[in-house]
Amino acid sequence: MSKKVLCLGNALVDIITQLETDSTLEMLNLPKASMQLVDKEISEKVQELTSHLNSKIQTGGSAANTANGIANLGIPSGYIGMVGDDSLGQFYAKDMLENSIEPKFFISETTSTGCAIALISQDGERTFATHLGAAIELKAELLTKELFEGYDIFHIEGYLIVNHNLISRAIELAKQQGLIVSIDFASYNVVEENLDFLKQICKYVDIIFANEEEAKAFTSLEAEQAINIIADYCEIAVVKIGKKGSLIKSKNIEIRINEKERARVDTTGAGDMYAAGFLSGLSIDKDLEYCGKMGSILAGNVIEVYGAKMDSERWTRIKKEIQEIQ
Repeated sequence: MSKKVLCLGNALVDIITQLETDSTLEMLNLPKASMQLVDKEISEKVQELTSHLNSKIQTGGSAANTANGIANLGIPSGYIGMVGDDSLGQFYAKDMLENSIEPKFFISETTSTGCAIALISQDGERTFATHLGAAIELKAELLTKELFEGYDIFHIEGYLIVNHNLISRAIELAKQQGLIVSIDFASYNVVEENLDFLKQICKYVDIIFANEEEAKAFTSLEAEQAINIIADYCEIAVVKIGKKGSLIKSKNIEIRINEKERARVDTTGAGDMYAAGFLSGLSIDKDLEYCGKMGSILAGNVIEVYGAKMDSERWTRIKKEIQEIQ
């Protein structure tokens, strides 16, 4: 029987927009490949300036994407988040249920559901302008041990790192209930701005996911050296190195996963899907190399589509790829 995975994150509706040129990012003062928190006014300005471009709307948020990937592989998953008492919040909860994810939602009666605008450059890189909305009202005191009961693995999205009390309380409760704790660093600028706190709490984390930029922000080293430092904090360290694959280290075990050549359309959700594949592998007791290959398959497929959601036909192909893992 597989282990159950619980995810915690910012419940956001994603607006995926394809840019014609990166000059739009310069006009909006958004550093390419970063995640910038913006207020409602700026969020509306970004939407207005990009309204003529091709876009689509879907439920999102890093940990929600991971929960979705896990559920699509048939692993029981749940999600803790906060939405507004509005149509988007209802849409979000409905989408969770339709994707076999147990929603553990808190509802804000005063603030609307959050929104993340993903601006996709021609090279597939994504830049986020994120208005957290109701998500920012998810506080430490709302969490209870009952939320964690019945689960085995607890995954936290790194965008929540800015809320120190929430993260500390979540890890404390998960550990009290005996869960394996996983965290994805999510964005290099979030790591830079919360470095001291992150180094503190990572001592209590079992699994750490980071990409090259995040690993460098955490250690000041390139990926091959950074993973050794990160592995000192946790049981399993993973550094994703884009087209070159990923690095995994656990104690004396060091593994390199090579990435299959893929059409790079949009990198939105690549890290989230890697975590989904990796954690799904762990939940069915696969070894670290197998888990890394599962993560690579999911990440490789999601960059071939716009956004972080994949259709049933794509998931059928993904499951076939996983069955062929050597």
